[in-house]
Amino acid sequence: MALKVALQMDPIGSVNIDADSTFRIALEAQARGHSLFFYTPDKLAFVEGRVIARGFPIELRREHGNHVSYGAEIEVDLSTFDVVWLRQDPPFDMGYITSTHLLDLIHPKTLVVNDPFWVRNFPEKLLVLQFPQLTPPTAIARDLQTIRAFKARHGDIILKPLYGNGGAGVFRLDPNDRNLASLHEMFTGINREPLIVQKFLPDVAKGDKRVILVDGEPVGAINRVPQAGETRSNMHVGGRPEKIGLTPRDLEICATIGPVLKDKGQVFVGIDVIGDWLTEINVTSPTGLQELERFDGTNAAEKIWQVIEAKRRG
Repeated sequence: MALKVALQMDPIGSVNIDADSTFRIALEAQARGHSLFFYTPDKLAFVEGRVIARGFPIELRREHGNHVSYGAEIEVDLSTFDVVWLRQDPPFDMGYITSTHLLDLIHPKTLVVNDPFWVRNFPEKLLVLQFPQLTPPTAIARDLQTIRAFKARHGDIILKPLYGNGGAGVFRLDPNDRNLASLHEMFTGINREPLIVQKFLPDVAKGDKRVILVDGEPVGAINRVPQAGETRSNMHVGGRPEKIGLTPRDLEICATIGPVLKDKGQVFVGIDVIGDWLTEINVTSPTGLQELERFDGTNAAEKIWQVIEAKRRG
């Protein structure tokens, strides 16, 4: 089964081929005989009833400095493709949301992965609110008085942008910290969005576990350990990935959320677990495939394509 596959992503020429999950997904697709077309989100458009994109047919190879070859730039009708991957990095802003609305118009005749309707309605830090029994104490608020009251109850907290990513703008405020009002002023001066605040989990010193689920089923995990003196464990800010297994609590979390993810067409998901607590459910552009493959030998990209191919055979 040879599929026509389009990749909506950030520039593929600048990705880290040893770490980027989209590159691994695309390389696996190519190995399975599927053709690849690449375009950036700014080249997606709706014109007179058609969802179109301007980009390039590509061929990939795992070769540093020479990992992609481009065909001639062309304009395509995305409804003629079998699969479109929604894989650009956040921020989850109105541009991102608009792209999900446009891709809604071709899905499911063209299979968009992950399902754009539910990507739009399942932001990373909001979907977890449906599972309060799995999460640490959490508040979503813009009002400073509400956030102060939360801090008074819990003492040691994490404050971060609701729609941020990669560890950007994450602050730990311990019981002696005096910067809450200043940080609130800074964040509210940047945009009109609420903030998310959670009770600080000391177990983060042991790592922030990324569990990868494919079609609602856990396939493995990596641990991301923060640098000394750092609260954030994201690999974008220097977190160190290491091998780790799945605990009974991890499996309990996955058994609870997995059926929801599968039902809503979220084929590739990465959840974040600190200690015994679920902190995020990443559906927009999760990472971790290449690290999992190096540590455990688990080819999650293969499992992802097996699911997609089965859906296309449907």
